[in-house]
Amino acid sequence: MKAYIFPGQGSQFPGMGIYLYKYYPLARKLFNLANKILGFNITKYQLEKKYANYLNFTRITQPTIYIYSVIAAKILKLVPDMIAGHSLGEFTALTISGVLDFETCLNLVYKRALAMETECKNIKSNMAAIFGLEDNLIENTCKEVSGIVVPANYNCTGQLVISGETTAINKTCELLILKGAKKIILLPVEGGFHSPIMEPAMDKLANYISNINFNNPICPIYQNINAVPTKNNLQIKENIINQLINPVKWKQSIENMILNGANIFIEIGPKNILQSLIKKINKYVYTIHYQNVF
Repeated sequence: MKAYIFPGQGSQFPGMGIYLYKYYPLARKLFNLANKILGFNITKYQLEKKYANYLNFTRITQPTIYIYSVIAAKILKLVPDMIAGHSLGEFTALTISGVLDFETCLNLVYKRALAMETECKNIKSNMAAIFGLEDNLIENTCKEVSGIVVPANYNCTGQLVISGETTAINKTCELLILKGAKKIILLPVEGGFHSPIMEPAMDKLANYISNINFNNPICPIYQNINAVPTKNNLQIKENIINQLINPVKWKQSIENMILNGANIFIEIGPKNILQSLIKKINKYVYTIHYQNVF
């Protein structure tokens, strides 16, 4: 069974949309449509390398990755048996599975990005990837530290991302080094996503989403918040709101997809970050980046 998977922030790179724009009329059509939907030239950040620094801003990063991934998936014209996305990638999954159309979801992604960026400015926060420790040890260490610091991304075996206030993140990293962490990387993001810091952003998003109609997906979607498949539009809507302050259960999602029959994972996005994570979760499943399908 085929599973589509979509990456989130961190998969962007300068000039990432050049190939799609040059060789696919559908890509040019959707790039131009995205500009009209948002009311400014979002496409230039994917095509012109001189704007590379802007890709580090959440309000630019999130919509550009969403636009790129949707375009690539629509060019493929494959029908997934199941679908999932990592954090931001879950919104791409909503569009490709028919839950939300391109225009509605792009507007939602942009409003989400703006709300998240605002909270990053209000509270000094960060995220860090921890390598080589058991999940429960990291979870317990977060509880030992005062301030906001929580598990944010269960990426794969031996890799868990923590999120929270910068001072609390730094203290937690110090403790985890003493406890044997093999490596710790501070992530190039603007703040503490998937943590209580994002509660005001979640409230803004909830107000906006309340007026949006969600359809049932064409295939089961494995959502970040609980890692279980659903085709219920109301449940999907509730989960997408709560995603902002809860950890991304990516490892658990992939394990459940494999358990339910997925044996081919097609990653659709600018880079192939998710492929390497999946191989660390289960080395026996087949993974491929969408560019190798063309």
